[in-house]
Amino acid sequence: MFHILTPSSISMSCFRPLWHRSLTTRCHLLGLLSGQCRFSPSSRKHAVNEIKRKGGCDRFPRVLLFPEGTTTNGRAIISFQLGAFIPGYPIQPVVVRYPHVHFDQSWGLISLGKLMFRMFTQFHNFMEVEYLPVVYPQENHKEHAIRFAEKTSHAMASALNVVQTGHSYGDLLLLMKASQSNQKNLSNYLVEMAQVESVFHINTLEAMEFLEKFLSMSPDPSGRVHFNGFLKGVKLRPCTLSKKVFEFIDLENNGYIVFKQFLCASAHVMKLPLFRQACELAFTECDTCRSNSMSLQDFRELTRPAIPDMTDEEMSELFNLFDADDDGKVSKDDFILCLRKNPLLISIFSPCLIPNKDILERL
Repeated sequence: MFHILTPSSISMSCFRPLWHRSLTTRCHLLGLLSGQCRFSPSSRKHAVNEIKRKGGCDRFPRVLLFPEGTTTNGRAIISFQLGAFIPGYPIQPVVVRYPHVHFDQSWGLISLGKLMFRMFTQFHNFMEVEYLPVVYPQENHKEHAIRFAEKTSHAMASALNVVQTGHSYGDLLLLMKASQSNQKNLSNYLVEMAQVESVFHINTLEAMEFLEKFLSMSPDPSGRVHFNGFLKGVKLRPCTLSKKVFEFIDLENNGYIVFKQFLCASAHVMKLPLFRQACELAFTECDTCRSNSMSLQDFRELTRPAIPDMTDEEMSELFNLFDADDDGKVSKDDFILCLRKNPLLISIFSPCLIPNKDILERL
């Protein structure tokens, strides 16, 4: 938690979450936001503007914000949302502890009903609130919001004697989706989404799509996908190319992959500078008639050099993966959209990219 001290001596308060679930929800309750979506750029911009407006004048009471944007079990400080730090006002961190003997009432992976029942059946529920020293931005209020957030997070983690991690609200969404698929080892679906976003510039919604693809590979209860399951998800057959793609993901040569490996490998390929150009070039090589679409036969001719032994049934399954509207043809938009959702499949078009070695070498 923390207070942000504005030039007008009005403070904004940012707290580690006491209730479930999002920064957006709590701000809405306080009148800061109305119907905002945390994944919408326009909504996020509007939220920041409201924080600046209400934190920068003396007409409003203190504003309560929750920088983590979700609840945790209190054993770590996860990444902070940056909205409270962009204005560049001094911040006074505030931390919360829940001393307990039998039941920890911090809201982790537990339902609301069970949480309330366990709290009601304890004779006492304790909460400690500690105000920490004010954290000031450097360079006359112009410190970068990310560094400012990290500095504040470090102060709070030190006071709580816990670690800082790169997890975010996105990890919670991934965890919830994995739990709906009866996965037992849910820790394999915690990817430290804030760190993944920073390195690969991929957002949570894109990560959710990759998780859906990973779950289609039938991971075992521990969250591992073996080679045959991988082939099932990407509609390929065992061959030299598919083995190389799997080995590209399985860097540790375990013989299986987990979701974080699949996510990072897919995001790495999709965010390469020439990825879209390679997709367009591969489509152009097949669309010799310039009809802006390809038939099953065109598609077969395009992929045969990379996977020569595919049966008609296997080829049809792969073609249907690209034929999003099921009209028997793959348009340029269908083709590029499918490769964005399945970026590792760009490898099956590598033979037609060989004449353009510059693009191929940079993929």
